Amino acid sequence: MAEITPSGELLYGKVLTPSGLVEQGVLAVSSGVIQYAGEAAWLPEAYAHWPVGCKENSGLLIPGFVDVHVHGGAGYDFMYSDRDSLETITRFHASQGTTTMLATTMTAAKADIDRVLAEVNAYQAAEMPYAQLAGVHLEGPFISPKWPGAQNPGHIVPASIEWLEAWEQQYPGLIRQVTLAPEREGALEAISWLRKHGITAALGHTNATFEEVTAAADAGLNQAVHMFNAMTPLHHRKPGAAGAVMFDERIRAEVIADGIHVHPAAIGIVARLKKNANLLLITDAMSATGLDDGEYTIGDLPVLVHGGVATLKDNPEALAGSTLTMIRGFRFLIQEVGLSLEEASRAASLTPAVSLGLQRTIGSLEAGKRGDILLLDESLNLSGVWINGRKVVR
Repeated sequence: MAEITPSGELLYGKVLTPSGLVEQGVLAVSSGVIQYAGEAAWLPEAYAHWPVGCKENSGLLIPGFVDVHVHGGAGYDFMYSDRDSLETITRFHASQGTTTMLATTMTAAKADIDRVLAEVNAYQAAEMPYAQLAGVHLEGPFISPKWPGAQNPGHIVPASIEWLEAWEQQYPGLIRQVTLAPEREGALEAISWLRKHGITAALGHTNATFEEVTAAADAGLNQAVHMFNAMTPLHHRKPGAAGAVMFDERIRAEVIADGIHVHPAAIGIVARLKKNANLLLITDAMSATGLDDGEYTIGDLPVLVHGGVATLKDNPEALAGSTLTMIRGFRFLIQEVGLSLEEASRAASLTPAVSLGLQRTIGSLEAGKRGDILLLDESLNLSGVWINGRKVVR
């Protein structure tokens, strides 16, 4: 009888599974899908003779990162995207451990948002060799002019279900998240519409009170972007939007774990309150990410980057996204905030996958899920990245 040709690859190491860390573990990956994840001693005989792509004791294997809030990188911005720029952005972030991401827009003219949707939709239709674009996150234009942050206030408009319906009809399932100010005209109706269509409704750039956020959560609001930034702060007599997000279990919280946007202790407080899989690590990375200090843009606004900190050129007090990568944020959660490996991985992979409704295919290392895998050394530095079972970073 002819020998069966090997049809997969074995990755040995410490494997982080939903059940915990397997010290002597192995992953069997075939046709882009994990076939087995667990104890090496229990590896089924059918996989035992597959080629070894990652030898024993070579490091820590964890699920690929999922970034739902990222504007660009390596000199490119999603607002000015074509296939080459999308490939450059996804290649760069793949090199930093991101295996799935959302192309995040800025508050802009409708025609500019239309163009981004068209470009991302076309990009998805062909093979995506690097980080997979799962869709689009619209950050604005339905936000508050009182908290524009690094968004252009000239493009802010009230929430429009008409726009949302037209986009969804033209590009079904492409829009995965919409950030808006829940206190603004038409926002509650828009939130209800978004949730009925399976789209994450997130508050951000908002002047909402505690009560207004609670009413929005009643309507379906289920996430908050870049926690503490561009929202009404927590005060003991006026809890504000920040207080409402921390208090309400229905609302997930995104954090930028770079030590610039939020103090480690504040992230720790949110992490304790959002321990039931309601914390998401994001980068909010802009075009300068991965490059030297200098002058850049975010959307159509000029930005200065100094010491890795991005601020608006015309308003140095306003942070303009970040230059964070997911691997750096992941390390920060563990080394500076004090989260466990399991907690940090959940925030960087599984919870954002849940927010996208993709938890059945990505976000953890288990049989049946996509082969999106990271190999880390003992210092939590990246040694390898697999996307769809194919090694893209060595």
